[in-house]
Amino acid sequence: MELVLGEQSPSLLEGVDLVVISPGVPLDTPIPTAARERGLPMIGELELAYRASEGTWLAVTGTNGKTTTTALLAELARATGKPVTVAGNIGLAASSEVRGVPPEGLVVAEVSSFQLDTADEFRPHVAVLLNITEDHLDRYDSFDHYAESKRRIFMNQTADDYAVLNVDDPRVASFADGIGAKVIPVSTEREVPGGVFVRAGTIVSGVGGAEEEIVEAKDLGIPGPHNLANALAAVAAAAVVGVGASEAADVLKTFAPLEHRLEPVAEIDGVLYVNDSKATNVDAVGFALRSYDAPIVLVAGGREKDTDFSPLAEPIADHVRHLILIGEAADKMELAFAGAAPVSRAGSLHEAVAMAGNAAAPGDVVLLSPACASFDMFDDFEDRGRKFKEEVARLGPRS
Repeated sequence: MELVLGEQSPSLLEGVDLVVISPGVPLDTPIPTAARERGLPMIGELELAYRASEGTWLAVTGTNGKTTTTALLAELARATGKPVTVAGNIGLAASSEVRGVPPEGLVVAEVSSFQLDTADEFRPHVAVLLNITEDHLDRYDSFDHYAESKRRIFMNQTADDYAVLNVDDPRVASFADGIGAKVIPVSTEREVPGGVFVRAGTIVSGVGGAEEEIVEAKDLGIPGPHNLANALAAVAAAAVVGVGASEAADVLKTFAPLEHRLEPVAEIDGVLYVNDSKATNVDAVGFALRSYDAPIVLVAGGREKDTDFSPLAEPIADHVRHLILIGEAADKMELAFAGAAPVSRAGSLHEAVAMAGNAAAPGDVVLLSPACASFDMFDDFEDRGRKFKEEVARLGPRS
C-alpha cells in the first residue's frame, strides 16, 4: 500500500481500476472529479463492505437518532441468537467489521447520507429512515438534495425487503409510494395498521398482522419523545428478523443512553448535568429541550453548518432558564434567540460550565446541546462531550 499526502494529483489515478472514497471526502474535490472524467468506477467504503459480506443487512439512516437506533436494534437483534455485527457510521468501518460474518449473521449498520451518495449495489434487507431535517447544507446545495441522498437507502430494495418509515415526518412519509420494499410505518402520534405505534401509553406492534403489546412507553430506558420514535423503529426492524414482544420488552427497559446523547453526567447540588454533545443540528437540540420537564440551562454553540437557528427560539423560550453561548456561531445564535431567554457568552467550555452551575437552581438541568459542529474548539463531538464531563467533575458541591 502507498500512502500519499498533500496535493491530490489526478496522476494518482494512473493504473487504477477502482476508486473507493471515504465518506468524509466531498465528491467535487480533485480525485473524485478526475475519476468521473476518466470513467473510473467509484464507490464508497460502505459499498465495498456490502459487496464483500455474506450476512443480512439491517441499515439505519436519518438526520437524528441514527446511532441510538442502530445500537438499540443491535441489542434487539441479539435476541435472535444469530451472530450480530455492528458497523458503519457508528464509528466502526464496515469493511473491517463484516469480514468473517457468516451467511446467517446480521449486520446492523448506521448509514450516513455521505455513504449513501457512493452506494451502488447496496441493498439492505431492512432499511430504516427515522427523519429528515435540515443538516449538512455546507455539503449539499439544497435540502432536497440532502433528502434525496437519504432516500437512496431504499433504491435497490425489492418486494422481498422491508422499509421502516417514521411517518410522523412528512418528508419520510412521502417516500412510501416510491419504495419497492414492503413498508412498515411507525408513529408516536397515531395508530398505523401493520406498523408499530403507541396506544394508551403502550408500544404496540402490528408487524406481521396480529397486534402485540410490547412495553409501556414510560418504562423505556432512554428519555425523550425522539427516543420513543427511535425505539418504535428499532422494534419494527427487529420484528422482521424474528424478535418477539417479550424479548423486545426486556431490551427496551434496560437499554441506556449512549455516550454524548442525552447522557446523564452527574447531579450536583440538586442540578442534573447532561451531555448531549452529539446534538449538532437544530432539530436534535429541539428534541433534547423537550425531553425534560425541569428548567434548563443550555450550553450551545460551535461551528455552524449554514444553519438557520431561528426554529429553536420557541423551544428555548419555553424550556430554557438561561442560555450560555460558546464558539464561532455565538453571534449568529444570539441574534436568532433574541428575547427568548437571558444570554451569557463564554470564551471556553470551562467558563461555560462554571457559569451554568451558577445560573442553575436545584431541580434544573444543565444541558450541553450545541446545535453546531465542534471543530472550532475541539477535535470532534466526542472530544467536546468528554471535556464537558471533565469540567462537570471539577465543579463539586458548592456547599
